Amino acid sequence: MLQGKSIVLGVSGGIAVYKAIELLRLLTKAGADVHVIMTRNAREFVAPLTFQTLSCNPVHTDLFDLSQEQEIDHISLADRADLFILVPATANLVGKIAQGLADDLLTTTIMATKAPVLIAPAMNSHMYENRIYQRNQKCLDELGYYILEPVSGSLACGWEGQGKLPDPAIIFAAAESVLVPKDLLGCHLLVTAGPTQEEIDPVRYISNYSSGKMGFAIAAAAQQRGAQVTLIAGPTNLTVPVGVHCVPVFSAAEMRSAVFDHLDDIDVVIKAAAVADYRPVDRSVQKMKKTADKLTLELEKNSDILAELGQQKEGRILIGFAAETERLLVHAAEKLQKKNLDLIVANDITREGAGFDGDTNVVKFLHADGRVEELELMRKKEVAQQLLDRVMVLWKTKQP
Repeated sequence: MLQGKSIVLGVSGGIAVYKAIELLRLLTKAGADVHVIMTRNAREFVAPLTFQTLSCNPVHTDLFDLSQEQEIDHISLADRADLFILVPATANLVGKIAQGLADDLLTTTIMATKAPVLIAPAMNSHMYENRIYQRNQKCLDELGYYILEPVSGSLACGWEGQGKLPDPAIIFAAAESVLVPKDLLGCHLLVTAGPTQEEIDPVRYISNYSSGKMGFAIAAAAQQRGAQVTLIAGPTNLTVPVGVHCVPVFSAAEMRSAVFDHLDDIDVVIKAAAVADYRPVDRSVQKMKKTADKLTLELEKNSDILAELGQQKEGRILIGFAAETERLLVHAAEKLQKKNLDLIVANDITREGAGFDGDTNVVKFLHADGRVEELELMRKKEVAQQLLDRVMVLWKTKQP
């Protein structure tokens, strides 16, 4: 998504400068061409050489430094940028931008650019709560600057409170979101993700190998594209994407209840969760002791959430997943028709790169009209975008 994008990373003077280094690494890894501008105070915390080494570009520091005979830094950087990211943004920097001041290279370049600007403030909690600062931030928000609110936690000054710079991965996701076309704006989308756990006793359960990565990738990508997203997730170790409303569940019964409780006003349902087909008939209240050489568990079927949704579509777009080990197209096509789906994402989990816990997948899209699209091996984030491209077309065709 950031491949080939030109990004100007503005770094001002705060202890959170070290997080800008990690953000730079994420941006360059994603294929972005990053140009760093450092203020005088930022250079008191980190030497420019660090950013130059990681970006493979010269670091810009001086308003009056002519890098080329016919090129002026603040104009050339302003013109080439697809996105500006200010990390960390101090109260001083935010105040100067809000007042239209341009007295150094960074503020002058921001004044000259027409690119979107993402601001990640970081400061002492009392400074952040100061009414003058809040007025300045509100001013920038109303002018169309993108503001990523600081988080609460332990600050370098010793205080506890809001003012801490978010994790670089969150800032990276916000940067992606700024550049993504908002073609799903107005769409209400529900995604299920992860496994379910069916308890045998207080310490044991039946589950599967699903990591939830595919569903979480879909939720994150949909939110970036402007959708209002509800994510119903079984037990995972994943971080909830910024801007996504997450409902945690454990069992298949809990997932069913959550899905139908949140179904009102939903336009698209994507069932990416690996829901257990069966659960124990009886759950032991106490831990079962090891006595006999063999143990027999009696299981009963869980509700088929996807089939129920197919019977109650009411104009919604319904998409399912089929993870198979044999006869992939046959089983996926049967599921597509039987459960009244608009599209099904099928993958053979025995193929290299298509397993449950990996970051990649190899899938086929089976459409209700009989079309089959085969995608190459790609990251799950890319699969999510490909899927949402099809969702967008289906959703647009149903708009009045």
